[in-house]
Amino acid sequence: MTNSSISQTSGTSSTFQFAELAKDTAVALMIQATGLVLIYLVQVFLAQWMGKTEYGIYEYVMSWSLLLAIPAELGLPMTVLRLLPEYKVKQEWGKLHGLVRGSWLLALLSSVLLIILATGAILVMNHYHSFVYATPLLFGMGLVLLQTLVRFQQETARAMESILTAFIPSQIIFPILVLCGGFVMLHINNSLTSLSMIGVATLMFLVVVVCQLGLLWQKLNKEFETTTPVYAYREWLGISLILLIQQASFAILSQIDTVMIGSFIGPEAAGIYNAAVKTAAWTSFVLQIVNMVVAPVFTTLYAQGDIEGLQKTVSRVTNWIFFPTLVIALFLLLFTQPILSLFGADFIEGSWSLKILVMGQMINALCGSVAILMIMTGHQKKSLPVVAFCALLNIILNAILIPLFGISGAAIATSFTMIVWNVWLGILVVKYINVRPSILYSLFQSGN
Repeated sequence: MTNSSISQTSGTSSTFQFAELAKDTAVALMIQATGLVLIYLVQVFLAQWMGKTEYGIYEYVMSWSLLLAIPAELGLPMTVLRLLPEYKVKQEWGKLHGLVRGSWLLALLSSVLLIILATGAILVMNHYHSFVYATPLLFGMGLVLLQTLVRFQQETARAMESILTAFIPSQIIFPILVLCGGFVMLHINNSLTSLSMIGVATLMFLVVVVCQLGLLWQKLNKEFETTTPVYAYREWLGISLILLIQQASFAILSQIDTVMIGSFIGPEAAGIYNAAVKTAAWTSFVLQIVNMVVAPVFTTLYAQGDIEGLQKTVSRVTNWIFFPTLVIALFLLLFTQPILSLFGADFIEGSWSLKILVMGQMINALCGSVAILMIMTGHQKKSLPVVAFCALLNIILNAILIPLFGISGAAIATSFTMIVWNVWLGILVVKYINVRPSILYSLFQSGN
């Protein structure tokens, strides 16, 4: 986001430039839409090149690497996103530099430690009970470290209001490199296995990490006053541990269904369900994009005590979220089977799962930016019971419904949990922040 988006000279809502926010959102929308198209194309081509079994194994490993990256992060990416704008407003430059450098090092060290522990656990389990995912999981351990650093550097760039640095390496460069790498491996070996694609993904993540780091280092030294770093580890970890639990809950909601399907049913079912999940992601991408842009704005307005300006901002962006999401959802519901057939004829089995997931995402859009509002206004502790309960609920429902209804059961579990999550957090936003985030308020409020 451009620095002119928020004026620092006044605490009133009139200082907020909606035109600049709309411009930044449009830029992020174009980047993310392009990235989502590229990522979706990667999934389609990999499913066709690999077949549903090898593709299912590959996605199983990717899901596990994403889950393991959450504890490796220690909640630090969201901590940086939460605190850096506040330090900038207060001009606490020493803490700002210390936060970025110290948190990056902590994330690196915790990732290495977790990889060592996870590798040991996999070796022990495979020794006593051999399982098909053991070798791919071991081969993919490097993804945990790389995905941790990619996410940390992405959130740091967001906090610095640099949309291009945040998303072009991970959303544009990475899928292009993966697609090219998979194409090369396919033509060299005349086949494409899960192990070879895990290797390609690892190498390409490394390229993204280096690219992000160079851009961030340049921006940090150029745009922020240089001073001796101040390392307030106790303050950061006090916040990050709460955010870690929240982020783990987010990850469980988005990844545990694929992992449990792969474990309960097999890699073929995991591949089919993952195609539905990746397709349903189109329904949520507008919400994610808008949240990515406005998250630092929420912190700035709340730190200035401008609740009226915060409400106006929330109401405005809620409209930006809901109506495009409604159009996308209707399109996916109408053309479910033709879309899934792009992955291959076998993937049409995921049609009902896709429809159920899309409906759950619509409730997400209806409720608005509830989760990010609680985090960016410093109310993360108050939302902790919600995310912890919903994470447990999602695991229990998946364990019950997958054996009964297969991949459709996983979709029901995930969508129902998403509804509980959003409605509950919406109530907390109204109670503690005095802001009404739902599209219903945005549509019927007076004087807008």
